[in-house]
Amino acid sequence: MLPVRGRDGRAARAVRVLGIRTAWTPVGDGEFFCPGCGGDRNYQRLTGRRRLTLLGMPVLPRGTTGPVVECAACGHHFGTDVLDHPTTRRFAAMLRDAVHTVALAVLTADGTCSRTALETAAGAVRAAGFDECTEDRLQALAEAVTADTGRVLGGPCGTSLAIELHEALDPLAPHLSTPGRESLLLQAARIALADGPYTPAERDTLTTVGAALTICADDVSRLLAAARTPS
Repeated sequence: MLPVRGRDGRAARAVRVLGIRTAWTPVGDGEFFCPGCGGDRNYQRLTGRRRLTLLGMPVLPRGTTGPVVECAACGHHFGTDVLDHPTTRRFAAMLRDAVHTVALAVLTADGTCSRTALETAAGAVRAAGFDECTEDRLQALAEAVTADTGRVLGGPCGTSLAIELHEALDPLAPHLSTPGRESLLLQAARIALADGPYTPAERDTLTTVGAALTICADDVSRLLAAARTPS
């Protein structure tokens, strides 16, 4: 092979002679949703120290880098913001709890709940993952909530109830697409409509649900009207 000549050749040799190497140190681990693999994977959280190398040997420190998240399966590095995304299992649990909380809030909006509303709510909760949810269990919970007058103090959708809805929905909303958030509100609306038109208390509760899902007021009104239209 002929030797490389000229300025480009000298630059290429310099690159081969000098380089940057990063030594990674694990500082934590866990499970995350890997955007590269598209599923739940184990990870290591790494911090790195960069060094200038001469002929492959580290000679001078060049500062720190990271931290990064390294997937144990694909080996790719990601920013630590990927840990904000829930794992598939965690997301399913968040959605299940949100559906249960919303269903119970709608059922207890007026202080009473009909059998048809209970059947609709129980079906939604079972579909979300609470396989053993029954109408009787929901009714017992609704009666306990209704008896807890402090929970609904301050109006049809009182402060305590609004706090519970936000606690269940606020962490979930950023990870739901617009159709997903709207579907959850429509599901709640159908529970309210199972035994007749919306009551003022039910509408107030549904408005709170929409706000917690970061759906604007105009879209909440549109969706509540759409839920009344037979599919």
